[in-house]
Parts: sequence; C-alpha cells; structure tokens
Amino acid sequence: MEFKGYLLSLRLQRENLPEGYPFNIPCLQTFQELAFHPNVTFFTGENGIGKSTFIEAIAVNLGFNAEGGSKNFHFSSRETHSILHQYLTISKSFRHFKDGFFLRGESFYNVASQIDKLDEEPGFSQKIIASYGGISLHEQSHGESFWSLFMNRFNGHGVYILDEPESALSANKQIAMLAKINSLVHTNAQFIITTHSPILLAYPNAIIYEMADGEINSIKYEESEVYRLYKSFLDNPKRILDNLFTSNT
Repeated sequence: MEFKGYLLSLRLQRENLPEGYPFNIPCLQTFQELAFHPNVTFFTGENGIGKSTFIEAIAVNLGFNAEGGSKNFHFSSRETHSILHQYLTISKSFRHFKDGFFLRGESFYNVASQIDKLDEEPGFSQKIIASYGGISLHEQSHGESFWSLFMNRFNGHGVYILDEPESALSANKQIAMLAKINSLVHTNAQFIITTHSPILLAYPNAIIYEMADGEINSIKYEESEVYRLYKSFLDNPKRILDNLFTSNT
C-alpha cells in the first residue's frame, strides 16, 4: 500500500481568534489551510517571519514538548511558546506514527540536559543516551550532538519536526543529511522542516512553503528566495561584494 503520510493537512481555526501575538504575524493573518507532503514538507523565509512559531505550534499540537524532544519529554525551563497550537486543526491519516521527535536548535541544550538528568535517576536498566549514540550530547560539539541525534535517534515510521537543523551542520553534513532523510523516508518517515539551507531545500519532490509578504505559498525550489540569493552570490561573488562594499563607503 502506498504510504500517504501520517499528517495530511493543517487548518487555522479563524473563528474568534484572539488579538495580538502570534495572530498578528502577517503570514498568519492571511493563512487558512495547507497540505503536508507524505515525505518532506519545508517552510522557508526570512528571519522573524514566523517559521519557528508556526512549526512549534504544529509540534505542540501533536503532543511534543515545546522545547523539543520526543513525546516522552515533559520538561520546561521557561514557558515561552505561544497559544497558536490551540487554534490549529491537523488532519491525519488512518496510520499512527510509532516514533517522533521535535528538534529545535535554540533549546537543544535543554534536551541534552534532560537526557543526562533522567539517566542519573535510579531504576532504569537501559540508559536513554543509548538511543542517541551512547555518549552524552554535552560531551560533543554542537554539530556533533546534532548529528548524533539525527543518525541514532530517528528510527523511521515516525514524524520528525526539525527547526533549522542546518544551524549546527557543515555543508558536507547537510548533504549527508539528505541521504539520511531519504533513507528514513523509505521506512515511512514524514518530515516537517524549517530551513534557510538551499542544500536541504533541494530534497526532490518535497513541498516547499515560502513565508513572505504576509502569505504562505507553495513554490518550486528554484523560485525560493534562498536559492536565488545563494545562486546569485556563488555565480559572481566578486560583483556582489564590489557592489556591497561600494555602497557602504
């Protein structure tokens, strides 16, 4: 049977929306509904456009901890997430995902600390860190800990929500990440990813939503702002730098 994903679509309940943040974010003021790709759905756009707020709300709506981790993580260093998740309706298929993880770079340190804390408690024969490569994530560099999580913790047959995972990864690791994503997709994994990386966005046949100009629109890879900007720069970095430095003198 063809895999059609666990999450099918997302709708914002626009009736009786509260005023103020996050509903005053321009992209949310016009948003109504979107469809998820059964394999990979991307959200891209400028800083401050609302990507992280949006993907956080999706994760919390599905039962993940707002600061990241699996559904079994129930810690909070500070309550900062919005109430947007309360106004989202996610349409799901008949399939139930067996695994899942919400990765957000800004609070990944807290996830690593929680793993160490739980492993220090008595009564567990199997250490949690064994599922993350066996070495404390605090004993690795930021990039190494991200990579260890991605390579060891994600098992397929799950939903993986990643907020700018490229933030700690080199270009080589981002390319390798594409191969791992593809491998997991073939084990019925579904990804929802926010990214500024033109490397990750290149994953074939994904849905790309660009958040810009107060709208959330489905676009082609070559139409994305991040692709056009990187391509323009790499095609002729000297010309762009000359223009940039001249305008600042």
